[in-house]
Amino acid sequence: MAKEKVTIQHIADALGISRNTASKALNGSGSIPDETRNKVIRKAIELKYKQFAFMESESLLTKSSNSRNIALLTENLPNTSHFGSTLISGLEKRISSEGYNLSIHIVRDIELESLSLPNNFDKANVDGIVCIELFDLEYSRLITDLGIPTIFIDCSAHVCFPEFQADVLLMENEHSTYQLTKKLIEGGYKELGFIGDYNHCRSFNERWVGFNRALTEAGLELKLSQCVVDDDRLFSSKPGWMDERLGEMEKLPSVFICANDYIAISVIKALKNRNLSIPGDIVVCGFDNGPESVIVEPHLTTVHIYSNEMGVKAAEMLLSRIHDPNQPHQVSHIYTKPIFRESTPKLE
Repeated sequence: MAKEKVTIQHIADALGISRNTASKALNGSGSIPDETRNKVIRKAIELKYKQFAFMESESLLTKSSNSRNIALLTENLPNTSHFGSTLISGLEKRISSEGYNLSIHIVRDIELESLSLPNNFDKANVDGIVCIELFDLEYSRLITDLGIPTIFIDCSAHVCFPEFQADVLLMENEHSTYQLTKKLIEGGYKELGFIGDYNHCRSFNERWVGFNRALTEAGLELKLSQCVVDDDRLFSSKPGWMDERLGEMEKLPSVFICANDYIAISVIKALKNRNLSIPGDIVVCGFDNGPESVIVEPHLTTVHIYSNEMGVKAAEMLLSRIHDPNQPHQVSHIYTKPIFRESTPKLE
């Protein structure tokens, strides 16, 4: 018998609180006391609820002031289909081996707008900071101005590295996207479009650069009329949004290179709604190699991220910064690997 899926209601019932309170605690929204929030997260870890399924210990909760503590700051805690989920697991295990705990701090919209830190963030109780899914440039500067050793796993697309007082770790984006795009061009495809907001984050920006480099080297024109590069917030703004955007194109390209798998899968759905076949009528590629990439039909050509290894590397970079705060800051990339599946034709 299949195991029953854990829901927020299960967490709420186990703690004797309302579903609304449990939901607010998990999402970092509302005026939820830290004690209640920590109880909810503990229960989510215990019941293996969604993105908390990979977490194994209470070290992921805020500890007392005598603890060695590393703070994880994020706008959106990655779920189990996001590469960041496995990354955080590798990070937590590595810092735990050095006697550090990892505390979670959700940055809400109100804190982004007011440039204020989360209520449960105690600067005096933090030895280092890890930022993931945190792409607002002004808020990033607020964090780096704290003077606490910090690493960003991906970052704002507009960061100027010589001025940015933090280490940055990225997956390799440009060359893998370039290689994937170049392979398709060599396979005879001449009209290629990009889907994704290249200003969303540094990774998306680098993927856009790799895509454009392949076009330039092949002497092909970039046609923005065959791209969807709207503000990232619009991509999930309403059901059918991608259908509308593709419907506005006078002519679809022969290939869509998408900034990640989530976008690619929404594109595949929109193309199927138009009775187009993939890859017969149009080729679709993603990036991340998330679990959904081998569930969607056809299976998605994508780029694999070594996320656990990225977590270990991020931990080692931050621990090195804690031990030697005055060393030059680093911008590092971990190699990625294009994976060709059924959403692209077989290429020689």
